[in-house]
This record gives sequence, C-alpha cells and structure tokens, in this order.
Amino acid sequence: MSNVQSLERALTILNKLSEYPDGIQIARLSEQVGLTKSTVHRLLATLSSMNYVVKDEETDKYKLGLQVLFLSRNLLNNSNIVTIAKPYLERLSQEVNETVHLCIEDQGEVVYIDKIESNQTIRMYSRIGSRAPMYCTGVGKILLSDKDQDTLEKIVSTIHFIPKTPNTITSKEEFLKEIERVRNQGYALDNAENEAVLMCIASPIYDHRGKIIASFSISGPNNRVTLDVINQTLVEKMKHYSIAISRNLGYTGS
Repeated sequence: MSNVQSLERALTILNKLSEYPDGIQIARLSEQVGLTKSTVHRLLATLSSMNYVVKDEETDKYKLGLQVLFLSRNLLNNSNIVTIAKPYLERLSQEVNETVHLCIEDQGEVVYIDKIESNQTIRMYSRIGSRAPMYCTGVGKILLSDKDQDTLEKIVSTIHFIPKTPNTITSKEEFLKEIERVRNQGYALDNAENEAVLMCIASPIYDHRGKIIASFSISGPNNRVTLDVINQTLVEKMKHYSIAISRNLGYTGS
C-alpha cells in the first residue's frame, strides 16, 4: 500500500468515524468504507497510536480521539483571530496608511494569516500564507517573548542566524537580550533586519489566559516608518489595538 493510498484510506476512516459519535466496531466500519478488516485494523492501530482514534475496550467500538478535537480547536482559534482582529487592523492601517500584518507561529516560523494593504505607492510584497524567520521579524520576536526562559533558550539554540541584512541579529546572546527588551517594552522592532529598507513595529494579541496567540505589525519603508514616528505615534497606537483585539478574545489584563 502506497503512502498516498494509506493516507486516503486513513482520512476516509476518520470521516466515517465522525458519523458515529458513540463509536463503531471494525466489522461494520470495514463494510462502510469498503476495506478489508485487516486493512482497517492496521490503519486504526496507527491512528490510535497518535490519539486520532480511541477504542472502547468494553464494546470494541472505535471513535474519534482528542487529537481531532485539538486540530479543530486550533483551526477555529486561528479563523476566530482573523475574524475578530480584521476590523481593528483595517482601522489601524487606515489611520497610519501603512501595511498591517497578522501572524501566528507554526513549526518555528512566522506565518502571515492576514494582511491589510496600504494605499502607498511603495507596498509590501508579503502574502497571506507566506512564512518568515522568527529571529529577524518583529512579529516573530513577539511570539517568542511569551516563552518561558528554558523553552526560549532551547528554541534559540536551534536557530541558524543567517544575516538577511547588515542589521540582522546573528548571535544567540544578542538575540536573547533582544527578547528581554521586547518583554520589558511590550513591543518589538524589525529595524531593517529582514529586508534592508523596511521598518516594522509589532505587538501581541492575548487570549483569555493571558497567553500570546498571535502578533500584528505595522510595516513600511524606513523613510516613512522612522524611529521618531514609532516612538511618537505608533507605540501607543499598537498598545491600544493590542488591548482592544485581546479584549475580544477574553483577555482581562492591561
């Protein structure tokens, strides 16, 4: 059986199990999906080992496991973040007339899950679904700043600090200092560290537990998004929108 065929059959089994919340025995399941009992048993064993399927030992019935719930929860959380954050990010983009991004972490990278484009003639070429390193982006620094110190140091020890620009941080020690600055000030900067002429300020989005689940940023050429503009205007704006979006996700902090 090829890997693709195995995957198709496993997904067919999961789809069928979703129709039986109280579970179903192998004999009936094999009839329902049109596979032999031995094939179904082998696939169920793999799915069970990964917690996608659980077996009731008293009834010999199989049903969906908690891992499916976790996947569904994460999907709903991400789509919920986009829906809730979008009107705020659109307003922010209009106020500053710069590009605004919404990002999450996935497998050690930043993923752009929404983008509000500015009306400026010089625009960002990022796209929804694209990825970027965490060490040279403001949004990545924000997402890392919520990790406990042991976890952070383990993650940082695996990073290959490739210099994207002359401003890119290229050492573990300096990057850990940078994350400490981010924690203290509550926002992060990408000072032309990922792309040579682009400046970025990023802030966190918190959930009801006070955990950072996403980050958002204002980005633009460093002749428009200057350090003076950031310090005089954008820091307070970002803090305001950070709290406003987070409140809608159940956050009660300040």
